[in-house]
Amino acid sequence: MEYAELEGTHQNRPVQLPGQWKGPVDFWQHRIQYWILLEKRATTAPRIPSTRLALHHFDTSYSLHLGELWPSVRAGLLCEQKYGALLNNFSAVDHVTQELELLNATDFVSEALQKAQQSQRGAAAREAVRGSQEGCVQGRAVIQAETITQAESSPPFRASIIPKIKCYTFPRGDITRFCPARPDILGLLGYYLMDAASLLPVLALDVQQDDLVLDLCAAPGGKTLALLQTGLCVSGGHLAANDVSISRTKRLHQILHKYVPREIRETVSVTSYDGRDWQDVDGGTFHKVLVDVPCTTDRHSAMEEENNIFHKRRTKERQMLPMLQLQLLMAGILAAKPGGEVVYSTCSLSPLQNECVVERAVEIAETQFNISVHVEDLSHFRTLFQDTFSFFSGCRLGELVLPHLTANFGPMYFCKLRRM
Repeated sequence: MEYAELEGTHQNRPVQLPGQWKGPVDFWQHRIQYWILLEKRATTAPRIPSTRLALHHFDTSYSLHLGELWPSVRAGLLCEQKYGALLNNFSAVDHVTQELELLNATDFVSEALQKAQQSQRGAAAREAVRGSQEGCVQGRAVIQAETITQAESSPPFRASIIPKIKCYTFPRGDITRFCPARPDILGLLGYYLMDAASLLPVLALDVQQDDLVLDLCAAPGGKTLALLQTGLCVSGGHLAANDVSISRTKRLHQILHKYVPREIRETVSVTSYDGRDWQDVDGGTFHKVLVDVPCTTDRHSAMEEENNIFHKRRTKERQMLPMLQLQLLMAGILAAKPGGEVVYSTCSLSPLQNECVVERAVEIAETQFNISVHVEDLSHFRTLFQDTFSFFSGCRLGELVLPHLTANFGPMYFCKLRRM
């Protein structure tokens, strides 16, 4: 019985109460018991919701970091997230592709690469015309050949070595939702729904034939599944997927079971080590390492109370996140071979969890381990995928996808490092 119901009862009249309060009870006795119950609830329930604490923190820090962009980013964080459908190459893809295209969804990866190729061919043609106008036939041929060679070796063409990854999204401003994927005749689901921006770290990793690949913080499994879609981790290469959480590792196993044939699953090594200690297990081994670290998970923190890292009980855990992220990135660097590449990623807008962690890792690698680490330029990703995502142009290192109402993906930060 609620307090409002009691207010309408005469104070001298016995009250008949339901359930455990059955029987005549004096009004004031029940009121005291009710107040005691409210007091107990007040001591156990958080006075301020975690989502409100998160938004207060974001308003304070991100308004400084993003400036005039913050109001639109904030609106995106508080609205429904947009998803992409990662095509499962292990299922009957032709049928699924036709269904997705009938919905007016397009593969943003191949679309971006086609535009980049057309643009660079156009640039090559313009250089050739300019050489012709300069009146030297021999010089024109040399210029044309050099321009085409440069275009084909430029960053967007390097990214095209993984054309097997296909992810369908709806156009900007289209908030249509994908239906759940259906299993094919073998029981494998046709596509995996994920934040399409989560594919960018996988594309940046630039997996090649016969690469040994480590996904250091793999669960729940979206990026691991994307790595398998390249076909390059299983045909001569090897994929190790690790996550410290046993419960999350179970989720990873479930994803692999739903999307990947058994003979392919058996080639993936799934472990539950503490990623910070990976160099003690298998250091200096991998050609490519993906370090998708635990973070404040900004969209979840702003929207969901459950498992929210801004809960008062998790304050110390949240404050220690940059240190944990730094330790995991260092473990990833040490797990890579000399010449190997590491991609660091978060789903946070925080520069303390993004660029600052990268800068500190580069410094520690040099001073404590005598390892030179070079931060790669990923600015071509902004050019490649500007039609699909909203990028922040103010990143000192790496790239950051900003949530936006017309393209509500992210946040997703990713940065590529090369162990020299």
